[in-house]
Amino acid sequence: MTLQQLEYVVALDTHRHFVTAATHCFVTQPTLTLQVKKLEDEMNTLIFDRSRHPIVPTPTGELIISKARQILREAHQLKELVNSEKDTITGSFRIAVIPTVAPYLMPRFLKSFSEKHPNTHLQIREMESEEIINALKNDFVDIGILATPLEESSIREIPLYNEPFLIYSSENHSLYGKSNIKPDNLPLYGLWLLNQGHCFRNQVLNVCDKKKQSDNPGFSYESGSIETLKNMVRSNMGYTLVPELSVIDELNDPRVKRLESPEPVREISLVVHKSFTKESLIEKLRKEILSNIPDHFQKGKKFTKVKWR
Repeated sequence: MTLQQLEYVVALDTHRHFVTAATHCFVTQPTLTLQVKKLEDEMNTLIFDRSRHPIVPTPTGELIISKARQILREAHQLKELVNSEKDTITGSFRIAVIPTVAPYLMPRFLKSFSEKHPNTHLQIREMESEEIINALKNDFVDIGILATPLEESSIREIPLYNEPFLIYSSENHSLYGKSNIKPDNLPLYGLWLLNQGHCFRNQVLNVCDKKKQSDNPGFSYESGSIETLKNMVRSNMGYTLVPELSVIDELNDPRVKRLESPEPVREISLVVHKSFTKESLIEKLRKEILSNIPDHFQKGKKFTKVKWR
């Protein structure tokens, strides 16, 4: 059994196609096929069901692949410890960010971070929270930026800031002319929500009190992005709750209102697998992010953290 064989098995599980997996591993398809077969023979078990198209792991194969990913991750971390010091951040790193954070946070610090660390390349993609959690566990990404707590035993959370939820209401909604609004008094009528799968949707429903949900027949006001929700409100329809960074340049707009203290907030954190060793990268990212967000996100205000899980 070799690490190379384990890499071929993991690639085949990822791509579910021999030619694509071989291309990804920079080998010929016959080479990859032969090495996977050798490993199966050595273990006296089938790892993949080749009668299915695309191929799928056997039940035993799923256990082997899971352990192979763990072994490869640990081998990679061992190489990092040997080949580079922990305080270097040279290289390429994969970062996943939830869609309700990415467009508002990333532009605030990426340029300055890149200028300070020209030898660090960040590969950034937007993913929903559950996808990020699975990607961290399977070593598809190095760092996640998402709402916490997650309460996952294999994942480490490094809190960054607490971002308030603000009201964004149309002129035709009853909230428009009100002040001193308590979260418990938010109506479900006219509420715009993100689609299923967004953790922000769950948090908004939690802010608006789960008890009320059973009294409401359903939520027909749904969309795929916060900007779409805001556009609907600007068309004089309903209201929504938004993270403060999404309206940071509109705080004087009469559509935007704060909720009474203690404000509901979402905790945003850097999240890594517990085996991740690049402490310096975590610290430098954290420092750059905190230097480019409002001070009150970090201190000085009473708030209530809203969970999404």
